[in-house]
Amino acid sequence: MTDGYDLVVLGGGTGGYAVALHAAHLGMKVALAERDLIGGTCLNRGCIPTKALLHSAETLDALNDAPKFGIKAAGVSFDWDGVQQHKAKVVKKLVSGLESLLKSRKVEVVKGEASLAGGGVRVGDRTLQAKNVVVATGSQPKSIPGLEIGERIITSDQALEMKGVPKSAIVLGGGSVGVEFASMWASFGATVTIVEMLPSLVPLEDADLGAQLAKSFSKRGVKSLVGAKLEEAKAGDDSVMATVSLNGKTETIEAEILLVAVGRGPVTDGAGLDGAGVATDRGYVTVNESLETSAKGVFGVGDVIALKDRPHPQLAHVAFAEGIFLADHLAGNKPTPINYDAIPRATYCTPEVAAVGLTESQARERGHDVVTKVVNYAGIGKAAILGENAGFCKVVAEKDGPILGVHYIGPRVTELVAEAMLAVGWEALPEEVAALIHPHPTLSESFGEATLALAGKALHTAG
Repeated sequence: MTDGYDLVVLGGGTGGYAVALHAAHLGMKVALAERDLIGGTCLNRGCIPTKALLHSAETLDALNDAPKFGIKAAGVSFDWDGVQQHKAKVVKKLVSGLESLLKSRKVEVVKGEASLAGGGVRVGDRTLQAKNVVVATGSQPKSIPGLEIGERIITSDQALEMKGVPKSAIVLGGGSVGVEFASMWASFGATVTIVEMLPSLVPLEDADLGAQLAKSFSKRGVKSLVGAKLEEAKAGDDSVMATVSLNGKTETIEAEILLVAVGRGPVTDGAGLDGAGVATDRGYVTVNESLETSAKGVFGVGDVIALKDRPHPQLAHVAFAEGIFLADHLAGNKPTPINYDAIPRATYCTPEVAAVGLTESQARERGHDVVTKVVNYAGIGKAAILGENAGFCKVVAEKDGPILGVHYIGPRVTELVAEAMLAVGWEALPEEVAALIHPHPTLSESFGEATLALAGKALHTAG
């Protein structure tokens, strides 16, 4: 059974459904093949469910902190089943909305394992012929040699569905996934130790953010072992014993579970890439600036792709942007290429971490004559109102030139980074941002104060 389409997409995650929806909006006949769940990792096992759990944790923290604001909130506790029900309700609502949107735009969803075959896409007993094909098969949690995933040594997929909060946990990996689960479990009362091989937490971010996060975590009882290596982990019936080396010494840590949060790898097995002439790099689909693979008419978007000249960020909003760009490209609309230097990054632990653009070290490595300004939240009125003084906004700029990067740590900063994204993306000068008026009292003033200082007009901070 053969069917003809303008576009067939392998994978219904953020990149896949974005290109499918926009292509259909542009008048193309589109089929979307998905073997599991519409919405992919982000909607079902990633961004949305983890942030739902983190919001419950944040709410519990707020209630426990209520007395310092003059509010009596005695007997605060949590119901884990209720927390999971909230998460499931949010996911169900968004999946249902996405399915309705696909239906309204007449995107045909074909359920089943899909692979490139015979010049088309094979799904069960159907062959979907298309002018163009998009590989958007996404990613999955990685592990490391010697670790056997099971009941005690788990991935983020398993962590989302736990029947309760562990009393103790070892988190292997201090990136976004690791620190988010560490933060959430700590809020619900777990004893947490993070083991990170690189010199700081959130190692892809500016080093100052990682240092401050470790300090804030320490105050919350979360132990951060950075520059540390997991030598061995043995799972027993009731616990995991992990041997960690740090500064030439080893120590053994026992916990109920060990979460492996060392990154995500591509999902390409069974996709028929080799037979279709699609080149890969360590399993990732390599693409050019137009997101086309080595096989003509076959493209890639999202976590599954590798860029030729730079690391590819595995972020849902990157996949959205790539899907929109690719649909426009296939329609002949000549879209503006994606500026990967201006993609915001957000980590939803407590305190939150958010950034866009180059870190200070990256800017120096690229040869920029760098100037920086850090505005601590201790001098920001809204931070004092919220009882949060430990965070800051750091701006990295070219001397007598544009803003290169903006880096936040503190409450609600994931909501602030969009403004910074515009400044970095449009290569704004500090004095141009300083001329814009930020509302008072708000946390956004931290960015305004930093640019005022860089423009020689410091107000509430030292120049």
